[in-house]
Amino acid sequence: MSELWQMSALELAEQIRTKQASSREVLAAHLARVDEVNPHLNAVVRRLDDEAFAAADAADAAVAADAVLGRLHGVPCTIKENIDVAGTPTTQGVVALASAIASIDAPTTARMRAAGAIPFARTNLPDFGLRVHTDSQLHGLTRNPWNPNVTAGGSSGGEASAISSGMSPIGLGNDIGGSLRNPAHCCGIASLKPTVGVIPMATVVPPLEMGISSQLMVVEGPMARTIADVRAGLEILAGQHPRDPRSVSAVLDDATPGERMKIAMLPEPPGGRTDPGIANAIRSVGDLLSNAGHDVVEVVPPDYETVIALWAQILIADVRQQQELLSLVMGEGGQKVLANLERELEPTDLAGVLTSHLERYRVMQTWSAFFTEYPILISPTWALPAFEHGADLDPAQTELVTDTIRPVVIANLLGTPAAITPAGVVGGLPVGVQVMGDRFSDQRCLTVAAEIESLVGTFTPINPITS
Repeated sequence: MSELWQMSALELAEQIRTKQASSREVLAAHLARVDEVNPHLNAVVRRLDDEAFAAADAADAAVAADAVLGRLHGVPCTIKENIDVAGTPTTQGVVALASAIASIDAPTTARMRAAGAIPFARTNLPDFGLRVHTDSQLHGLTRNPWNPNVTAGGSSGGEASAISSGMSPIGLGNDIGGSLRNPAHCCGIASLKPTVGVIPMATVVPPLEMGISSQLMVVEGPMARTIADVRAGLEILAGQHPRDPRSVSAVLDDATPGERMKIAMLPEPPGGRTDPGIANAIRSVGDLLSNAGHDVVEVVPPDYETVIALWAQILIADVRQQQELLSLVMGEGGQKVLANLERELEPTDLAGVLTSHLERYRVMQTWSAFFTEYPILISPTWALPAFEHGADLDPAQTELVTDTIRPVVIANLLGTPAAITPAGVVGGLPVGVQVMGDRFSDQRCLTVAAEIESLVGTFTPINPITS
């Protein structure tokens, strides 16, 4: 029988509901796992032991009283430290916000609690989430459980490292440039970047207003070890919330039972290098889906490189507007990221910004037509293997980073969903396959990802490799 820390979130909920384990026992098992592996990984940066044990005892009392239980009743969860948890700081990974205590929960935190989950720890992120590598001014470096010398991804790298190593069964992260998906790929877990607006997000820690790029592209979402848990997270978190004017209560498209789809496969995305082992892993997934009866076609979607360029233009316009403030509070690593962005991207005037938004609308139309023919697109998550710590800060390595992350930014620019599940292991590191679809096809993406998971398997939790 698996130890409690090895079980999925839904398995733990069933254990608690059927009184095979108490919520207190489940929480204690995960905190013991934190004690065991976090000193090496530095993924968990704040523990909420007293509050969590009180919530676990209340959860056990509810089970004993035969009360109506939420879907994740009594299950511990972790939350990235840029998502509000009442009574704890929303630090964004910087010293300046180390005491920025949130007075109320973020909508996603509140919905996890309403489903019975118990936030018991906060996880690391890079300064303001503006790196694809997790090393913060406030908390330091997070390590990858698969290899201590390479990145755990970012910016939700603390979440992915914690989940991959068994410290947490499920958690919350966010994504404007792959930040839910980069770490899932690097650490061998599952995640979903939802359609923009499907899952609400809001904060009480200034700045409260979102820049245009965030309004169009940033999302919060679930991370876990299984697609079933990620789907449960989506269903718990989704729906309109008055604190997020972008949020909607949408009917999410799904496949019908047994449906066979026309699936586009892009093993070698245009616009840069792709590692042959990663490309082969994606082709292997395509073969599995083809053998299962789907019509898998290797095809290049329209305007692929244009979409990548537009994502960078729209994001950097906002970053430049905030650069003076960011430069005052970001650490050395964050400052280097800003400097690298400034060097690589041409200055954009107002006319250029407006033109980029017109072009964004055009490519959204072309991709919507593409998804009419191919409801699902599978591709690498990262096109190159996880890089060594700090490689993303080297100006000479800028092309390495842009080549690596180019497949993930497509869904950000388009506002579309993208699910991640492991496709295999290449060179000792996990490789995630990205499953994309049109806006509001979140459930369909998860259904295909679940089929891939059933064919390939899950690879975590693992005991961290320490040398």
